Amino acid sequence: MNFLVGVQITEGETIDKMLKRFKKKYERSGVLKEFRKRAFYTQPSIEVRMKKARAKRRAQRANEETNS
Repeated sequence: MNFLVGVQITEGETIDKMLKRFKKKYERSGVLKEFRKRAFYTQPSIEVRMKKARAKRRAQRANEETNS
């Protein structure tokens, strides 16, 4: 999967604003997240276990919010 993130600098835009737009676009694209995911191999059984744990935490947080 190839990710190519880029922005065009508009007329009269400062480099700071352009960099800010680039950073937002970069974070939203998930490039860094995908890189970290592929950086090391995780066994499928461990991935399933991690997904279940995430779902459990998510459900617990949602339950806490509804009870508050």
